[in-house]
Amino acid sequence: MFLKKFFLIAASAALFSACSMMPAGSAAPAAPEVAAAAERLRIAMIDPTPAALGALVSDDLSYGHSGGKVDTKASFISDLLDGKSDFVSIAITEQTVKVVDANTAIVRHTLTADTNDSGKPGKVALKILGVWQKQGGSWKLLARQAVRI
Repeated sequence: MFLKKFFLIAASAALFSACSMMPAGSAAPAAPEVAAAAERLRIAMIDPTPAALGALVSDDLSYGHSGGKVDTKASFISDLLDGKSDFVSIAITEQTVKVVDANTAIVRHTLTADTNDSGKPGKVALKILGVWQKQGGSWKLLARQAVRI
């Protein structure tokens, strides 16, 4: 009888402990917000404006390209605006959104695009990892890394 009570108490303590580590509220409702921000970024990369891009990327952006170049917020936006990085079309598939806590989410997807970088037509196929952070009530891209497929 003692052993049965001991296991019951231990199981209850473990369950209580696990529940106490969960963030308040559910992270699931944030996933559509993050996905919507990622979609706004896709559109802004095709038709870039300083306002749209500035609203979607963090001041601390670390944007890793598949070729090894790493952009900051300023260089990422500048390259899109001046045509060094020119997306004619972008298709996103196989996207997953994992909300880690109230302010952090991980987005993975496959990106295929037609490009016209510096006037040179091309195509890219990439796997993307994006880290999004809620800042001032809005989801912003904090970090991104691409690998060629």
